[in-house]
Amino acid sequence: MQRHDNRPTDEMRPLRFVLDPAPHATASVLSCFGHTRVICAVTIEEDVPRWMKAQHVEGGWLTAEYAMLPYSTLDRKKRDSSAGKVDGRSVEIQRLIGRSLRAVVDLEALGARTIWVDCDVLQADGGTRTASITGAAVALQIALNRLVAKGLLEKSPMKQLVSAISVGKLEGTPLLDLCYVEDRDAEVDMNVVMTERGEYVEVQGSGEEAVFTAEEMAQMLALAAKGAAQITAAQKEAIARADAPKDEDMSALCDFFNAR
Repeated sequence: MQRHDNRPTDEMRPLRFVLDPAPHATASVLSCFGHTRVICAVTIEEDVPRWMKAQHVEGGWLTAEYAMLPYSTLDRKKRDSSAGKVDGRSVEIQRLIGRSLRAVVDLEALGARTIWVDCDVLQADGGTRTASITGAAVALQIALNRLVAKGLLEKSPMKQLVSAISVGKLEGTPLLDLCYVEDRDAEVDMNVVMTERGEYVEVQGSGEEAVFTAEEMAQMLALAAKGAAQITAAQKEAIARADAPKDEDMSALCDFFNAR
């Protein structure tokens, strides 16, 4: 089949991590999957939630928040603050982000600290949750490395990287990394969260007025594993240049905002 952007069925969209677009955070990343762009910022506080103190729970905590900014979609999206509550989709996604990251962090080794992960969608073209998880993992590792460099942690409590990728079935064909048009029309939509060792954290899959076979599911999971391996390599490259001069990244940030 002919894909919307002419990619092969097993090819991801261009992937890029721009470092520290939000300099007041402990670490931040602009996570770009094609035209989907999400700022993932990590802030670490030297305190824990009240419920942990009340229940005498050792270690620290990690929590996430997710929001699509009003101008991230073709039609303006109303802010949650205007509606007086967070919409159900945002709640579901921020819980997924939190679960995905907690799966690879030793919270007891973190100490009495709270990690806040904020994912704000600047531009949405499919896969905002997967871009959020993937970029947040990069920002989290960089933030924890910075705590180690300051002597606040003996070693990073992040056990391994985690990433997420979308797969699906469109016109009977399994596809990797769906853009919005493909996601909208897909018969099957699936989001796969995996560790760098190839372990599954979560698999979210459903037929959209359609069904899928075990063989098709295996094909989609194989595509997800291929994509996750490529993402892990890109994540490690971004983390490795975290302490390099930032001129290149800020120039790249301007390029991304100016790109059409």
